[in-house]
Amino acid sequence: MSFRNFFAAARVFALVSFFALPGILVSSEPATALTAAATVRDANSIQLGDVTYRLDGVDAPELDQVCIDDHADPWTCGIEARDQLAKLINKRSVRCDDVGPEKSFGKRHRAICTAEGDKVSLNEQLIKLGYAIAREPIKANVKPAAADAKAASAGIWKGCFVAPQEFRTGKKDGTLLGAACRPDRDKEIRAVLFPEDLTMPPSCAIKGKLAVRARVTGNIGIYHLRGCPSYPATTKPDRWFCSEDDAQAAGFRKAYNCRRPK
Repeated sequence: MSFRNFFAAARVFALVSFFALPGILVSSEPATALTAAATVRDANSIQLGDVTYRLDGVDAPELDQVCIDDHADPWTCGIEARDQLAKLINKRSVRCDDVGPEKSFGKRHRAICTAEGDKVSLNEQLIKLGYAIAREPIKANVKPAAADAKAASAGIWKGCFVAPQEFRTGKKDGTLLGAACRPDRDKEIRAVLFPEDLTMPPSCAIKGKLAVRARVTGNIGIYHLRGCPSYPATTKPDRWFCSEDDAQAAGFRKAYNCRRPK
């Protein structure tokens, strides 16, 4: 090796060694974990401070989603799924480890979240209880829990439902899931799962309407706030949202005639 190459190599080695020293390494990457008191937005998402994470690998019923129970009665499975997640947390601090962006949910990131004192993630626990199904992409260890919940007809699996993703997009001919689904009652079941007059969840008054014209802006629908001229005219919303952030995360844009509600 020539002296010139030797000194060049030595310089590179010195620089690498310097930046590898403890306390000197500087990373441009954002923090990958956050621990704080948790606010449950819905069974899919947790807010820590001003950051909202979507539980990685978890697809839980939306707050306005309807399922059918094992007695063939409709029930607000999305609200119960949210309440189950809140019970799992039980007012403890939660640590969320960021595992990457969630392209289908606005600026939110996917995370594996664990309540203080637990060894099993909330992602895995919620799916094991049967209040969510597994959804790709997945970095959390949820597939075994998903198989167990389905086999045991736990949670929403005891009844009949459509995958939350298909509910969000209004796919009324989607696959029916659950132990209580009956092929001979297909039409009646779908009428229950996709009612013409979707009940508004408590404190979730933003109306969402699926709309082909929204696709021009890369969305699937339009949301309407109280105080907007279009709000009273939207008599049969396809979705109800609790906040603008939730509506935008679900792929809806604000109606152009909307101003901030007074």
